[in-house]
Amino acid sequence: MGASLTRFGPDADPAEVAETLETDGGAIVTAFAGKSMLDGLWADLQPVLESGDYGADEFSGHRTKRIASLFARAPRLAELVVQPVFLDTARKLIERPVKVWFGEAQASLAPNVQISASQVIQIWPGEGEQPLHRDDSSHLIPYPAPIRRVQMMLALSEFTAENGGTLVIPGSHRWDDEQPPKLADAIATEMEPGSALLWVGGTYHGGGRNTAETPRTGLTVSMVAGNMRQEENQYLAVPREIVREYPEQVRRLLGYNTCPPFLGWHESADPYHLVADPVEV
Repeated sequence: MGASLTRFGPDADPAEVAETLETDGGAIVTAFAGKSMLDGLWADLQPVLESGDYGADEFSGHRTKRIASLFARAPRLAELVVQPVFLDTARKLIERPVKVWFGEAQASLAPNVQISASQVIQIWPGEGEQPLHRDDSSHLIPYPAPIRRVQMMLALSEFTAENGGTLVIPGSHRWDDEQPPKLADAIATEMEPGSALLWVGGTYHGGGRNTAETPRTGLTVSMVAGNMRQEENQYLAVPREIVREYPEQVRRLLGYNTCPPFLGWHESADPYHLVADPVEV
């Protein structure tokens, strides 16, 4: 279709990135992760990938490997998810206030953000296109709708049109539910290792066909509003003793937090006390 995604550097203003995502539904951040980060992620995750199996259906991919529970397997991932170009962009798009009444007093409250899902997706030669879809389908959100999800796909290897670079339909997050996605409207994400694709939950996308001779590997993490269920059950995916090894910001992003006004409490209190350091309680 001749369209392309806007590219930003890793120090881009989150407000500008958010504005582009709101308009186009997707953007690319170059040099999102450096070589040492990529090398570390490969060291953590490649053994799991090598022992993993391909998917069992068309959506998962018969020639695609997927591994999850990444925050239990790759602690250095914490450094990536708090980068402002990702986290602050997600907050600007998701943490939008709504008005609520408590008796005769009106308050303006906004949801916070939380980590929803994490996966490494490795598309092998011979894989076909994944059905184009919206990630918001997980929450059965009818469209048009406000933005409730922002996703990041980090290129662990080169992404090209030939090796299965993620297909994206720019602007499709503004479509209603009667307009189906068509491959003819999709463009392939092309980026170097270390760059990242950002997109919102309503944008139609899918893994591309791999006609190359080597696999394409990407790592994805999504942020959703704190008043929505996490797609990946982080309380089961990441043992509590590992959660305690992360900084407070990441512990809360993993779900040990309350969403205003009082969603997610444990024993009528902030659930963070379950993973807090002794000096914090």
